[in-house]
Amino acid sequence: MTAPSLLIENALVLADPCSGEPPEAADILLEGTTISEISAGIQVPADCQRLNAQGLLAIPGLINAHFHSPGNLLKGLLPGLPLELFMLYEVPPLAQALPDPRSTRIATLLGAAEMLRNGITSVMDDAYHVPSVTPDNVDAMAQAYADIGIRATLAIDQPNRIEYEKYPFLSELLPPGMRAQMEAAPRQSDTELTEINEYLIGRWHKHDQGRIGAAVSCSAPHRVTDDYLQALNSLSRKHDIPFNMHILETRAQRVYGDIALGKSLVEFAHDRGILHERSVVIHAIWVDEHDISLLARANAMMAHNPICNLRLGSGIAPWQLWENAGLRVCLGSDEALSDDRINMFDVMKMTGLIHTLETDDWNRWPSAERILEMALHGGAEALGRGYDLGRLAPGYQADIVLLDLDDLAFTPLNHVQRQLVYCENGRSVRHVFVAGTLVVKDGRLTKIDEEALKEEAREIRRKQHADSSGNTEVAALAPHYQEMLKKAYAQLRFDGSRGRASRS
Repeated sequence: MTAPSLLIENALVLADPCSGEPPEAADILLEGTTISEISAGIQVPADCQRLNAQGLLAIPGLINAHFHSPGNLLKGLLPGLPLELFMLYEVPPLAQALPDPRSTRIATLLGAAEMLRNGITSVMDDAYHVPSVTPDNVDAMAQAYADIGIRATLAIDQPNRIEYEKYPFLSELLPPGMRAQMEAAPRQSDTELTEINEYLIGRWHKHDQGRIGAAVSCSAPHRVTDDYLQALNSLSRKHDIPFNMHILETRAQRVYGDIALGKSLVEFAHDRGILHERSVVIHAIWVDEHDISLLARANAMMAHNPICNLRLGSGIAPWQLWENAGLRVCLGSDEALSDDRINMFDVMKMTGLIHTLETDDWNRWPSAERILEMALHGGAEALGRGYDLGRLAPGYQADIVLLDLDDLAFTPLNHVQRQLVYCENGRSVRHVFVAGTLVVKDGRLTKIDEEALKEEAREIRRKQHADSSGNTEVAALAPHYQEMLKKAYAQLRFDGSRGRASRS
C-alpha cells in the first residue's frame, strides 16, 4: 500500500552528511515511498498531511550493513571471548532442536525495534539458524521485518561442513567420540541449502515495494562445500544480489589458511571466483598487502565492525591500508551478542576513535564526513541500493530520521557532522520514516506493541534458561577449543599496541 503525500515542514536538512556542507532550512515533500522535493516553502494542497519539524535535524536513515538477528535475545550473555570460543556457546555444534518460528519472529522484532529507535532504517541481516534453516523460519524473520516497517535485506548464513573441518588443529585434538558426534550432527546438503536460498529469493526479494530484499551468504568460504559456494555465487550473479562472506576475522583463521589451504582465505576466495563487486567481505582484520590488492582488484565491499572486533579481541582492522588501496567500506554493528547494543552512532564513533592508533599522521585519521560516507553511501552500496539510499534527494527513498536539536548532544550546534559521529547516541531520535511511512513517532514505534514484544522476549528467555540441555556438551568441548586456540596463537605473535600480529 502506497503511503500518502506528506510534507515535513521547517526542518534543518542535512541532505548528504558526507559532503561537508552545512544543513539548510527546508521542507521535504514525500510522495508515496520516495522524496519528491526538498526546498524552502514548498506549496502543497490544503489536505496534504504535514509534520512540523521545527527544531529538528533531518538526516538520511542510518544503514547497518552487517548484523545477525538470531543473537537478539542474547545480549550481555557472554563475557569477552575469542570468536572460536564465543561461537561454541552461541552456535553449539551439537545442537539438535530446530528453531521455533515464533521465537525467530520475536527475536527479529526485538532487534528491529532497537534499530529503528536508534535511527537505523536499513539492515543487512546475515542470519544463522541452529542447527538448520527451514522455510518457516525464513518466513518468520522476513515477515517480522515487513510488519515492523524497517528496510531489511536477508541472507541465510548456514555452514555445511563438519565442525572440526572449520578450524586449525581441532580434528587432531578431539577425542574420537567427539569427532564422531560432530560427524553425526545435523548438516544440510548443498541441494537443500540451494533450494532454500532460491525460496528466500523467490518469496521475499523485492517484497513490499522493495523494502524487503534477499542476499546470499556462505558464512565463510571455508565453512561450506565448494559446490555450495559456487551455487551461491551463481545466485548472486543471476539476481544481482549481495554475497556475504566472513574472511580473516581472527588469528586462528589466518593460521587455518596457512596449514589447511596453503594460502590465505582471501586467496582461497579469489581462486574460486567469489570476489567481485557484489562481495561483502566481513571483518578482514588479518589480511596482508597481497590480500588487500586482490580485494581492491575485485572491487569488493569491506564490512567493518569495529566494536565487535574489540569485544571478541579479534584485532583492529587495517583501515588505513584499506583506504590506501581505495577499497569500498561500509559499517555494521554485528550481532547483539558481540556488540550488545545495536547502535550505528556507537559504531561510527568507534570508527573515528580506533583508527587514530594506526598512524601518527593525524591528517590521515578518519574525518566525520568520511565516517558518515562509509555508514551511508557504503551501506547503500553494500545493499545494492547505492542509487536510492543514503541521501535525502528527489527520487531517493523516503528513509528519514528527525533528531531533536534541543538535545544536549547538539547544544550548542558547532559542527553537525562531528556531533552526529561523536556526540549523538540515538537519544535525540524523535521521528523515523522508512519508505515514506512514519515508523517511529515521538520516540515510540508505530507499527507494533513494544511492551507486548518485550514481555514475550523475556518469557522466551525464561524458557530457554529452563532448558539448558546443551551446556554439558559445550563444557566438554571447550577445553579442546581452548587448546586449538593456544596452538594457533603460537603461530602468530600478538602486538597488543596495534591489535595485529607477526610471525613467530
